[in-house]
Amino acid sequence: MRIRSGYVDAAWGQVHYRAAGDSGPWVALFHESPLSCRVYDDVLRELGTHCRAVAFDTPGYGASEPPVHDRFEIPDYAAVLGEAAHALGMRDAVLGGVHTGASLAIEAAHAVPGLAAGVFLSGVALFSADERAEMLASWAPDVAQDLDGTQFAWAVERYRRIWPDLTAPMLHTAVVEVMRVAERYNWGYNAAFRHDPAQPLADLRVPVLLLDAEHDMLADKDPLALALARFGRLAVLPGLPGQPHLRAPQEYAAHIRDFALEVSGACPR
Repeated sequence: MRIRSGYVDAAWGQVHYRAAGDSGPWVALFHESPLSCRVYDDVLRELGTHCRAVAFDTPGYGASEPPVHDRFEIPDYAAVLGEAAHALGMRDAVLGGVHTGASLAIEAAHAVPGLAAGVFLSGVALFSADERAEMLASWAPDVAQDLDGTQFAWAVERYRRIWPDLTAPMLHTAVVEVMRVAERYNWGYNAAFRHDPAQPLADLRVPVLLLDAEHDMLADKDPLALALARFGRLAVLPGLPGQPHLRAPQEYAAHIRDFALEVSGACPR
């Protein structure tokens, strides 16, 4: 399955995307901070046989142009991504993503009327106020860049610590993408930590698939997410420590494909 790339003009300049498939229901994928849509390449190849699947670079990440400063919030990012999806002709799509991407999907579903027929979420950041404060204080500090290359050692250590049992290709992808945006890698993180997705999730009037790795760092939030989602259900990918789109792309894509085929064009509004 061939993956093609393109750009859409939006409020903050150009939004970059990668896509696969020419027919079937629309699927929009939003990535976790601070990476890029390339984390979905294997998922796109799987989805493209039955769906029109598009993975977007969040503004400021990958090849998408950034906002002008670091105080834009998740609904602002989501509005730009929703604008990009609409420009590609998406309607009655399923929107979804991992971690920050999950929050973006929830808000994008609200931002553009008629865009979302369903939402799939892998790790919803339903933190308490104290947890949000802790994440803002410690999770994504600024990174100094120097001629000794300590920033690269920092990136390697970071992903070896926060992604258990990662593979060499996963480490390469993560380090390359975070270094690509080192000066602003934490903008999306901090916007996600400032954002509370609880009420927006509860306000969705479309089916919600919680699609999570069994041991994801946010898996303990799944019961709360399931209680909040008005039309929700949970699918767990057993044994995975996280990153289901990278560790089990075929299984991950199969759940999304079946969900998209089920709900597109026939969902409660």
